[in-house]
Amino acid sequence: MAQPDTGSRLCPVSDSSAPSRGAATLHDVAREAGVSLATASRVLNGSTRKVAESYRERVETAAEKLGYTANLSAQATARGTAAIVALLVADIADPYFGQLASGVARGADEAGLVVTIAITERDPQREVRLVRALRGQRPRGLILAASRTEGTDAVGLAGELEAFSNMGGRVVVVGPGGGTARSVALDNRGGAAALGAELARLGYREAVVVAASEGIRTSDDRVAGFSEGFGAGGGTVRDVRRGGFTRDAGYEIAQRLLADGLPEGTLVFGISDVVAIGIMSAIRDAGRQVGSDVAVAGFDDIATGRDIRPGLTTVHVPLEELGYRALHAATDAEWDDTAPPLALDVVVRGSTPPRG
Repeated sequence: MAQPDTGSRLCPVSDSSAPSRGAATLHDVAREAGVSLATASRVLNGSTRKVAESYRERVETAAEKLGYTANLSAQATARGTAAIVALLVADIADPYFGQLASGVARGADEAGLVVTIAITERDPQREVRLVRALRGQRPRGLILAASRTEGTDAVGLAGELEAFSNMGGRVVVVGPGGGTARSVALDNRGGAAALGAELARLGYREAVVVAASEGIRTSDDRVAGFSEGFGAGGGTVRDVRRGGFTRDAGYEIAQRLLADGLPEGTLVFGISDVVAIGIMSAIRDAGRQVGSDVAVAGFDDIATGRDIRPGLTTVHVPLEELGYRALHAATDAEWDDTAPPLALDVVVRGSTPPRG
């Protein structure tokens, strides 16, 4: 059994009254604490080797006094990867990604890692450039949480991810994976099918879907699932309008639908809660009622959808748990890609009252 490091090979204690020059180094911290360089490194650089508590306290006190900050680039060069996990999201202002990032951050904190967040703005080529840039930081893991775009727009991404993996980093995809990437499953299609079936059971027969552009996997799966479930229950999706994942996209598309004449009793399914909230705002601004006149449903179950009135019918996605799982997929030595996806539950609220 390995013995605790007792801080042997002490360095002389420095004169703390001497003026400091430039950024403090690990050598400075070791001298200030009166311990060996190896001991200081084990305390401050995340070594798994146990250090005696008295020496740990001395090193941490010295580091705080001197304002020492670990050189992540040097660590990455020495170890092959840095104590960083990179998270790529489409839009940090979207509560979906904010809640998911919270779960990633919780897991990273437990593992002693730092999270770097990059925003793709749902631009496939921007995503390629970001992955290329992040490779230079040598993060331990790369979590792709932005909605997957398929086709020629995403050209070059597979090569960048392969290069990242070849450097020793681990790629994790939230949703369907591919190649050497690990994946954290999320059954968008199944959740949307359950929502469509439940709303058909409540008596809805005509629906319009407000979705993102074709080729975005999350949106396409939700459109397909909702159409299947709603159709199986006796309903008809009479139109699919495409825009984006934003509140403004939902608002603008709903404005056009209302201007064209949206019959009372129609159900409008927004591809996400953020889109659905924009739809609800447009309905109110047109002088019509959400629920009793035009029903609205979303997907994700963000907190805002629970607080507005009427509450938004949706599919609950355990977003923080999803992020937490993604972090472990990026850091755990073993990972079961065949594990079942997280359970998604339909939540019916006042925006879709039963129809007689």
